[in-house]
Amino acid sequence: MSDPLAAVLVEAFSEGPGSGNGAAVVLLPGPVPESWMQGLAASLRQSETAFLLRHLDAWLLRWFTPGCEVPLCGHATLAALLALGHWGLQSPGQPLRFQSRSGPLPAGLCGRTGTGWLELPGGGLRPAEPPAGLELLLQRRLGHPCEGFWHSALGYAVALVVPGAPLERLAGLATELEPDLRNGLVVMQAIRRLPAAAGQPQPLPMVAGEAADYRLRFFAPGLGIDEDPVTGSAHALVAPWWMERLGKARVVGWQCSDRPGGMVCEATSSGTIRLTGSGHLLWEGRLWANPPICSFDSSASRAWLDLVCAG
Repeated sequence: MSDPLAAVLVEAFSEGPGSGNGAAVVLLPGPVPESWMQGLAASLRQSETAFLLRHLDAWLLRWFTPGCEVPLCGHATLAALLALGHWGLQSPGQPLRFQSRSGPLPAGLCGRTGTGWLELPGGGLRPAEPPAGLELLLQRRLGHPCEGFWHSALGYAVALVVPGAPLERLAGLATELEPDLRNGLVVMQAIRRLPAAAGQPQPLPMVAGEAADYRLRFFAPGLGIDEDPVTGSAHALVAPWWMERLGKARVVGWQCSDRPGGMVCEATSSGTIRLTGSGHLLWEGRLWANPPICSFDSSASRAWLDLVCAG
């Protein structure tokens, strides 16, 4: 039997246990086949499982949902960063660039324990007419139609609804989505203060001491995720639109799922979006999973080394 693998579970974009988006992170001793990683991700049953492999001076990073490999995942990238810090393989202020199928992803640990930043591709929303079925669905669930609708190169569709629409009523929406929306639907709105029953202003969601500017929910049953609790790639996609709409250089996004969490979003000079957030280490363990380590001339190994070329 081979040696056990180091693994952790991190609740990303969360200030503490019981919130944020869970991601398992597995440290690999060498290249392994996609089928093995997919099987382990299905067993761990997190939104994503991140697999880390050291190659020379680079960290190669891949992400798997319980059903498929995905080209980009923000919360599991934050989880991988925090895992490296926990294992003593990364220090605050030390430069880091993950190599992934979406190219190089800069990241770094902040001085505050359990907090880090990462840069993801952002923007690229293309205005479109909302599908009639989605309009009817939102009208029935929320009492409001779309105020705006976009497609994106990432494959996600984005719907804007009025600030007062009760996004809490979207639970279980994944089962009603039409096929062309099943690979990712963002439903977002501006946040406004609502009067509480006692007549006091309802507190706004806070991230790192800053009040949230907008909130969203994200559904992707086509990727094996009925609803993702907190989705870094979705916030990186829509944050530029909110920056322009609100006239702000940085915005705070909140995801109002049943495991809520958020992040601070800033544009960089390179056109990416820097997401800053916290994570909570829920458990650490060893996996007796016996991975089949591949030789460097195998197709599985070449798939890993292709990540370096993607940068």
